[in-house]
Amino acid sequence: MFKKALSLILVATMLFSLAMLFASCNDVAVADMTDAPLAEVSLTKDFEVPADFKIGIICLHDEASTYDLNFINGVEKIKTVLGLTDAQVIYKKNIDESAACTEAADDLVDQGCKIVFANSFGHESFLLESAKKHPEVQFCHATGTTAHTEDVANFHNAFASIYEGRFLAGVAAGLKLNEMIEDKEITAEEAKIGYVGAYTYAEVISGYTSFYLGAKSVCPSVTMDVQFTGEWYDEIKEKEAATALINAGCVLISQHADSMGAPSVCEERGVPNVSYNGSTEEACPGTFIVSSRIDWAPYYLYIIKQVCNGAEIADDWCGGIEEGSVVLTGVNKTAAADGTFEKIQEVAAKLKSGEIKVFDTDTFTVGGNKIADDHKADVDTDEAFTPDTDVVDGGEFQESIYRSAPYFDIRIDGITLLNEKF
Repeated sequence: MFKKALSLILVATMLFSLAMLFASCNDVAVADMTDAPLAEVSLTKDFEVPADFKIGIICLHDEASTYDLNFINGVEKIKTVLGLTDAQVIYKKNIDESAACTEAADDLVDQGCKIVFANSFGHESFLLESAKKHPEVQFCHATGTTAHTEDVANFHNAFASIYEGRFLAGVAAGLKLNEMIEDKEITAEEAKIGYVGAYTYAEVISGYTSFYLGAKSVCPSVTMDVQFTGEWYDEIKEKEAATALINAGCVLISQHADSMGAPSVCEERGVPNVSYNGSTEEACPGTFIVSSRIDWAPYYLYIIKQVCNGAEIADDWCGGIEEGSVVLTGVNKTAAADGTFEKIQEVAAKLKSGEIKVFDTDTFTVGGNKIADDHKADVDTDEAFTPDTDVVDGGEFQESIYRSAPYFDIRIDGITLLNEKF
């Protein structure tokens, strides 16, 4: 009975994810989603793509993972913008973080790909191995940390300043908490967010911290509990984590994990949810508020243009709001507090102007103290994660400036980590 039930759950998840993919792929021709407070930007073709051009895409999972689906949707969007055929885009899905990545990359080179892109942190060393063997092909990697130190001309890292999107999503969460306080559903002291995190990596810490700071900017009494799963994608563990957080008194849930586990629990329990990597409104109409995500299409457009024009690709590329790399979905008015759309737009404008800084060192403390102006972070990564670079300037922790991948790993006051074994 258990195996049968598990099979039904997996099938239902796959069907939902495929439906999301179908809907997204049918919407790629619409460049500007006007119902979103931070919408996709218009992308245009201003260069020629040779008929023999091919790009290879290596994904850790497939469309069932919201993380991988977001990358795939970006590829499909660029296919439409550039008029690429199916034969010009070759996918390698469900490639784990092992020598299988090197083998997949080598095969994509053999098939004639001019660019090979891999989307998972653990792919990096294996992709680099292939890059060293094939200097005539450009290898681009999302979330990696070593391109700026490896000095391999055809190997590149990319990320986005998604901490800005997380901050904006946190503002939406804080407004919802305020509404719940005003409606006497909770007291100010009960304004506790639960966060399902995959690992205790800087990428996850940067994400949940920026989300928390966004919530705190409008709801000063907010606190946060974080439960880690030790997996990027494990629906059962993510459900268990969300359930544990709700049972511990968390009244709103967000996540940095890749399945529908946490959002589905929120819908079942009637707990507001801020998701990641795409809207869950269709499956969670009563609880989904908003979602931040990286739109990878601007980066795909950039690297394809550079290769087609014979130009260099940056070692470390980080797109932000201006480039259209950081976007938010539409706001679900059923679950969101009144005025959420307008407030997000207001704060986004201040982020772009520099009036608001996500990691303003006056807005958080560590052990009751402000961090020092000479605080160092591990930017040039080594096995011991040794802090090596001054990262505070002008009263702000300079995230994703000295390399694209996040390096904010500070444990700030107000956030409690319930487990740290991962």
